Amino acid sequence: MPQLIVLPHVELCPDGAVIDAKSGASICDTLLENDIEIEHACEKSCACTTCHVIVREGYPSLPEATEIEEDLLDKAWGLEPTSRLSCQAVVGDTDLVIEIPKYTINMVKEGH
Repeated sequence: MPQLIVLPHVELCPDGAVIDAKSGASICDTLLENDIEIEHACEKSCACTTCHVIVREGYPSLPEATEIEEDLLDKAWGLEPTSRLSCQAVVGDTDLVIEIPKYTINMVKEGH
């Protein structure tokens, strides 16, 4: 079973986390199922960038991003070459190290 290693994020995961991930599940679903409340304003429909993550290790193991995802990523805060929308990036058989950026383009967070 691959692991999803989440680097510390001040609000969402202050101590970081190591999560057993299911192959075939999205990074976003894996985070949410493990009480890491990553934003997902479009309800995981690939229509925003609030679930943007940076894949620090294991990026080549992910399926290629679609053209729609690539277009949306161009609008993400802190875009890097290994950026993905966590709602679209599906875990394979390789461990992944991810960083959740400090900011999103979502100016108002639900529940805050």
